[in-house]
Amino acid sequence: MAEFIFWLCLLLPLYAWLGYPLLLSLAAPFCARREPGPQVPLTVSVVIAAHNEQRHIEQKLRSVLNQDYAAASLQIVLASDGSSDRTVACARAVNDPRIQVLDLPRLGKAAALNRAVSLCQGEVLVFTDADNQWADDTLRQLLVPLATPGVGGCAGQMIIPRPGKGLSLGDSLYRHFEGWVRRVENRTGCMVSADGALLALRRELFQPIPPQVNDDFFISTCAPAAGQHLVYVPEAVVLDYGVDEAGKQFRRRQRVTVGGLLSLSARRQLLNPLRHGLYAIALISHKLLRRLAPVLLLPLLLSNLWLLDDGAFYRWTCSMQLLGYAVALVGLLDAGHRLPKPFRLAAYVLVTLAGMCVGLWQFLRGHSYQQWNPDQNR
Repeated sequence: MAEFIFWLCLLLPLYAWLGYPLLLSLAAPFCARREPGPQVPLTVSVVIAAHNEQRHIEQKLRSVLNQDYAAASLQIVLASDGSSDRTVACARAVNDPRIQVLDLPRLGKAAALNRAVSLCQGEVLVFTDADNQWADDTLRQLLVPLATPGVGGCAGQMIIPRPGKGLSLGDSLYRHFEGWVRRVENRTGCMVSADGALLALRRELFQPIPPQVNDDFFISTCAPAAGQHLVYVPEAVVLDYGVDEAGKQFRRRQRVTVGGLLSLSARRQLLNPLRHGLYAIALISHKLLRRLAPVLLLPLLLSNLWLLDDGAFYRWTCSMQLLGYAVALVGLLDAGHRLPKPFRLAAYVLVTLAGMCVGLWQFLRGHSYQQWNPDQNR
């Protein structure tokens, strides 16, 4: 029994994190490529939800207005969700007729986005966060795949160009890893979901966002739910910031895990392979198994300790596990960031996995996050 538990707890996380994208990489050369059709200027509505973003909002609005994409028309709807600082005043100071500012009471991000979309007139909705910045060609690159029949949404690439000295190094590498996974998903036609930093969706596919789910996941799955593809566009770049502090990383991973599991529950019909084929398998592998995998690490270690007398292999795997945890703990205690990068990377992994475990426990207890505070994640 101990051996069965050991191999189950070892192979399932390995599949979720490495086996799944490697299998897609092997399958990718056999999949047909989708070629975009002729580009036609689209009417575009950019949707931004903001809470206390006075430091970033003016620069963000100007970066959207200065895009080199010749849209048939451009509309920007900024929904301020109960901001108590000068977010609304700073946005209105930009003074451009294409910008519409909603000064809402505290409703929550999902409700703020729903209110903003209700005012959108464009045939394409582009969702983006208030605190990241676009390159000059981000919008043009993002919308290219929409000229292809059957493409309902597009996802850009978020990068962290200047990671800090703490755990944001792990943040940056994780973005590169996610980029690789999304590339192979995209190549095989089963791109699962997008990051809310940059996401385009055809207006007719949008469904109102339920409260407490991860809005980016729910919005991006509107396309697969309608039988259309979501496409990854790595050329559409958005620049973001990493999180150095362990406490903030932990709380963010908790919140994302709870919201992600609630999102999967809301979209549970997409988990049926008989109806959604390879996309359902990709969704289970990428979003469900990956969130469940961290809770297997403790039984993995305990079963490994039980098997120490069964051969050199089990002694080696136990040593590697204990060494990994030791390196991560030392990395967490290195407040001055004087140790080499592997210590910070191990600390990032440990904090992330711990946050996911607690998030899973909160989900099982029926906990949800009623409000959002972007400043807690910086």
